[in-house]
Amino acid sequence: MQKFKFEAIDSKGREIKDITEAATEEEAQATIRQMGFHVTKIAVYKERKAKAAQKGADGKTFSFGSVKSKKLVVFTRQLSILQDAGLPILRSLNILKNQAKPGALRNNLIDVIDEIESGSSLSEAMAKCPRAFNRLYVNMIKAGEAGGALETILQRLSEFLEASQLLKTRIKSALTYPVAVVFFATAILTFIMIAIVPKFEAIFKDFDTELPTMTLVLITASNLIVKYFYLIPLLPFSIWLLVKLTTSFEYGRFGWNLFLLKLPVFGALVEKTTVARSTRTLGTLVTSGVPILESLHITKEASNNAVFELMYQKVLEAIRDGDTIANPMKQYSKPPFHFGGLAYMTFFMPGFGALIYLMKLNGRVMDDMVVNMIDVGEETGELDTMLYKVADTYDQEVKAATEALMSMLEPLLVIFLGGIVGFIVIALFMPLIKLITTLSG
Repeated sequence: MQKFKFEAIDSKGREIKDITEAATEEEAQATIRQMGFHVTKIAVYKERKAKAAQKGADGKTFSFGSVKSKKLVVFTRQLSILQDAGLPILRSLNILKNQAKPGALRNNLIDVIDEIESGSSLSEAMAKCPRAFNRLYVNMIKAGEAGGALETILQRLSEFLEASQLLKTRIKSALTYPVAVVFFATAILTFIMIAIVPKFEAIFKDFDTELPTMTLVLITASNLIVKYFYLIPLLPFSIWLLVKLTTSFEYGRFGWNLFLLKLPVFGALVEKTTVARSTRTLGTLVTSGVPILESLHITKEASNNAVFELMYQKVLEAIRDGDTIANPMKQYSKPPFHFGGLAYMTFFMPGFGALIYLMKLNGRVMDDMVVNMIDVGEETGELDTMLYKVADTYDQEVKAATEALMSMLEPLLVIFLGGIVGFIVIALFMPLIKLITTLSG
């Protein structure tokens, strides 16, 4: 006898989920019909203990952390292709599981396959693997199953993930160069100040000559660095730890996200990136047939910015009261005054950070162009199309802003580092030139 997990509807239209025993699936269906139920779904039920014992044989290995976005993008694209070719979902998942390397993705696929074999749907199985499939992913799959267009939804989902990954890669590549230059420049300058300058200082003391002001400044800085060298790695680590601790609280997280949005130059890039990601998320969910309230809730979580989360929450509440999206979005896209944001600006930009914050106090995170396009989309019934257009527009603006930032940062870094190196060279060689001139005279 086998166990079968089934879903059925009784005579009053209520949904029933239960397990029955029978020799074959046909006998199980006959037994369920005799109970007065109409079968909607039935599958062989696997015992949890048996599955747990088989996990080692299935190739499940130790892993930690979530599935990397690059791997999830490739998996989604491959799954959409297999579904478009007409393969059953279980066979498609087994093919991709066998292709996957040992790690988090393979382990999660094993769990998903086990859940489906136990009678769960694809969305239900993925919902139990949050390290691989977030709420956005699960809800889109659920909408695809309900509408009978899973292959179409998977294709849209893969396009969405690819666009999001491209945006993330573009930002990371833009920041890699300046971070690497600053890191290596700091290491080289620290070596010069600790190993080279003290030797020159000893030479100057032997000759007992009066040193220029530039040389005295350089020697003083070198002595401080030699004495407090441990602060060089400790100071940035302490700042990172302070930000990490303060952002673990909701108030501190809102202030930090607001600080990032108010930053000169970088703030505009953060804002455009968040608008592009959130509008593409909302557009993809609306297109896939996910209810608007659930779509807004998922978009709020996917924005990954407390300022945008507050705005989307206000929009969600307004829609519950019968309003549109555009009106509350325009009203609540202006962040409220926040002492945490002001404190971050003052701490990281002493002297003029508070002034910049106050100057940008009335700035909105959603400009009129975005609000107007959403308004037009709601009136014409083309909200998803308008959201995609907003996302595409902001993707292009992020690309242009990134390229402009890179073209501006490169010469600024060269000038800044060249100035420091020039100062060190002049400060060291001015006394030597004076000594050589004295000795020659």
